[in-house]
Amino acid sequence: MESLKDLEPYVDDSVKHFLGKMDEQQGRSVDMGSWVQLFAFDVIGEVTFSKRFGFMDAGKDDGSFNAIEGALRSASWIGQVPWLYWIHDFLSPVIGSHLGIAARHGSLRSFAMSEVSARKDRGTDRKDILSKLFQAHEDKPAEFDDNAVISMATSNIFAGSDTTAISTRAIIYYLLKNPEHKRRLVSEIDDMRSRGKLSDPVTLDEANNMEYLQAVMYEALRLHPAVGMSLPRVTPEGGVEIDGRFLPAGTVVGVNPWVVHRNKDVFGEDVESFRPDRWLKEDNGDMHRFFFAFGSGARMCLGRNISWMEMSKLIPTMFMHYDLELSDPEAGWTEKCWWFVMQQGIHVTMRPRHVE
Repeated sequence: MESLKDLEPYVDDSVKHFLGKMDEQQGRSVDMGSWVQLFAFDVIGEVTFSKRFGFMDAGKDDGSFNAIEGALRSASWIGQVPWLYWIHDFLSPVIGSHLGIAARHGSLRSFAMSEVSARKDRGTDRKDILSKLFQAHEDKPAEFDDNAVISMATSNIFAGSDTTAISTRAIIYYLLKNPEHKRRLVSEIDDMRSRGKLSDPVTLDEANNMEYLQAVMYEALRLHPAVGMSLPRVTPEGGVEIDGRFLPAGTVVGVNPWVVHRNKDVFGEDVESFRPDRWLKEDNGDMHRFFFAFGSGARMCLGRNISWMEMSKLIPTMFMHYDLELSDPEAGWTEKCWWFVMQQGIHVTMRPRHVE
């Protein structure tokens, strides 16, 4: 997390730009689900390539969202059947790619390759993620070649926008569906602001000291983790015993974050309720241990801290500036799971709050 301090000013730039675009939307019903995805994608451009992709300026993407969804759709079914994947791979020179398998290594990779090349041409004095990748390539060219740099940049684009957008949507939606919790968060924001302990935009250190904000974030991601399918692992040499059953070496096992997060033994009987207070009790170590929104252990999501930083800064800054309400308080969102559980239907009306 400490290394992200180099990137925080660039996230600030995107937060300010987002607020500027929201100022233009006052009094209208805004598709907030779409806007937070445009924001998350532009942040990836800032922190990786030192340049926003311009999606917030345009108010739409350039087709990348559909390319990502195609790749996710493929991963959600054909990615679970290895023999089908390899048959398709073998036949693809003849039949082409019709199942979205090549999306991640096709259009998205080409997009990343273009951005890496442009970043090399224009240069920068920023300590963005590419500067760190270039340094790794320079230090160990045999282990981390040009192809690896492009692959890492592609991964940032592929996984860095949707997951953050999904999580940000969840936080906003559950707060607006539960006004009493929104009021408590706004009260925490106003109290810290009045005591001179909150910047604009909110800094990461300040957000980490906002107890209720952190509880809200954990609770929203508990109820709606971005990943909606099992995260596979392979049992090690010698096999392993799980819940009293021996599984031989090489067995693929996995668990779904949605199932883990609804374990009543860990989170209590009211697992379907949005109750941030469950994270405020002193003895909640098991809850953090079983928090699986970003995976766990050695294979935890590499981008967790970047995503957490974006949300920690955007959410309190936005609620500091605006009073947000669902345009139709009775309407619910819709969800679909293509590996990630996407939401639609978060239409919000905003009014400016007076910030001293």
